[in-house]
Amino acid sequence: MARTLKQLLPLALLVNCATGSCSWATDTAELVTHLQDLTTVQLEQRLAKIDEQLGSLARYSMRGGVGAIGYRSSHYEEAGNTEWIQIDLEQEVPIDAVVLVPTIWRDTAVGFKDDGFPIVFEVLAGNREEPDGVVISKCSAADRLLPRVAPVVLPCPGVKASWVRIEATHLTPRAWDGRHILQLSEILVFNGDENVALQKPVQVSSPDSVNTSARRREFLVDGFVPYLMDAQQGTHSIAFLGKPNSSGPFSLTIDLQATYSLNRIHLHSLDLSDTVPQSPVDLGIPRRMLVEGATHSDFSDAVQLIEYRMDSIFDVGPIIMRPFPDAPCRYVRLSVTEPYVADSESAYAGLALLGFAEIEVFSEGRNVALGKSVSTTNLERLNRERSLSALTDGRNLYGQILPVREWLDELALRHDLEVERPLIFAELGLRYQRQSTHLTALIWLTVLLGAGFVFTILVDRNLRMRQVARIKARLAADLHDELGANFHTIGLLSDLAEEANNASEDLSALHQRIRDVTERTGAAIRHCTNMLEADGLHTGMLVADMQRASNRIMAKLDHEILIEGEQFLEQLKSQSCFDLFMFYKECLVNISRHSGATEFSTQLKATPTGVHLTICDNGRGLEDFSAAGIPASLKRRARLLGAKVTVERSAGGGTCINLRLRTRGWGRFKWV
Repeated sequence: MARTLKQLLPLALLVNCATGSCSWATDTAELVTHLQDLTTVQLEQRLAKIDEQLGSLARYSMRGGVGAIGYRSSHYEEAGNTEWIQIDLEQEVPIDAVVLVPTIWRDTAVGFKDDGFPIVFEVLAGNREEPDGVVISKCSAADRLLPRVAPVVLPCPGVKASWVRIEATHLTPRAWDGRHILQLSEILVFNGDENVALQKPVQVSSPDSVNTSARRREFLVDGFVPYLMDAQQGTHSIAFLGKPNSSGPFSLTIDLQATYSLNRIHLHSLDLSDTVPQSPVDLGIPRRMLVEGATHSDFSDAVQLIEYRMDSIFDVGPIIMRPFPDAPCRYVRLSVTEPYVADSESAYAGLALLGFAEIEVFSEGRNVALGKSVSTTNLERLNRERSLSALTDGRNLYGQILPVREWLDELALRHDLEVERPLIFAELGLRYQRQSTHLTALIWLTVLLGAGFVFTILVDRNLRMRQVARIKARLAADLHDELGANFHTIGLLSDLAEEANNASEDLSALHQRIRDVTERTGAAIRHCTNMLEADGLHTGMLVADMQRASNRIMAKLDHEILIEGEQFLEQLKSQSCFDLFMFYKECLVNISRHSGATEFSTQLKATPTGVHLTICDNGRGLEDFSAAGIPASLKRRARLLGAKVTVERSAGGGTCINLRLRTRGWGRFKWV
């Protein structure tokens, strides 16, 4: 069975610490509820927006080679131990964000993941007058920070501090042995775009003896993070790599074209491409280098900005960041005092090399070296693809070089969107599954409705065919009975006219009666041809017509008619009255033609539950008084009426015909 959306993934979103405590913009349950409140179209639009954003954000490209890892505390059996890290900013400065970069572990099963990042921690800030500080951010297990490989951005606007401390009270197990530690790769404290924690003193709760050379507290503020600058904007640029063209010292000089107050320099090491194994991470980085600034091109007023010394492999990384005191400069010169020399196994064996992917020089958080011209002294490029302009074009092998804070913010945002995206996919999957179920149900309903429609048409056709058959049977019965009775009457009247040949008055009356019967025969034929529109007989006419038919058809026979319960005949419909009358006429014709009777009697009795018609004569009787002996015309009439007909021998030796009907709940009659 499909799982619910809340069971699918944990959630980690950006932190909002404007209120002084770390509170997530939303947790998993809140986000799931929010997604469930959106329409399918809104979810699809949100998914398209996320995909569009992911296509423009920096990616998690992990750095290779060797170098500093960060800091690792003492280790414990239990998670509930306290470890802290404090950074001395050396002076009170405004800060608006603290960024914690996790130490990254490559899990062979799931890929990259955090290692030793705390679950419960506080970020405190203070100054010398407030040695205990105040909490500016607080995070717990409910905030669902983990798992992640992205930096955690903790905004804290409006804060001034001379120190920042991260205090963890719930540690996580490290990957390789499961012991609980506090471990971070880098801590950055931003004032705008300026990392005011860069190269500042660090104090920790654990003794230095617990750390190896690759994991020391000063590595928390060395500016080296586990990622390569891999933006998705801009075209790639091949880094500059040069060699001296004489035996003298060699250098690079950047003309900023105006005087700026400089305070920081970023040296981007050569991009190592994506080959495996990669080139040395320190390729072209001098072992000793002096960075100077001046306002005159001859550097007659030169001031030393930094002296870079690569004492170990831990002093080099993807971006070498160095702050320095503010200095007004137009020109910046990088002079090599101890060059990098390629080893004998290299393609450049024995050559002194100098190379960078980019040189950024900052004034008030802005790279003022971007697009500026670069000149060399005693230095030439190795090949024509490695242009000097690549040093200040703002691009590296992967594309555009971003400001550090913007870069880390994009990595954090990418993490949040990549967590949200599967939740939207899951919700859309549930929606599409429900839509598919509804569509399947709708298809089956359509099929059933179609089948029902076809079935209805077939039933209607069958009913119409049965109705046509009934009409044919009724027409045949009506024509047979009505015409037969009338022709028989005409024959009797003709016999009487022959006998009254000498009595003109009687003869005239008989002729008139023949004419009346002839007209009634024409009316009967018209009734039969338009029977669906005929009104038939109403109850009041039934008794009178039975009496007239007796007088006309049985003119020579003595007869009597007894009617009981006329008020109950109101239950009969018009068509039933007509069918009952036609049954009675057919009985009279059969008696007149075949019985040889001299008298007959009729009894019609109606009750609340039924109707009983009995016609008896004193004729010669039937040869067979079983059901098989009943005349077919009477059977047909009884069937049309929905009644049961039986015959029996009368007391006088003739025949008694019995017709029995019973009323149903809906007013229709049936034999009993």
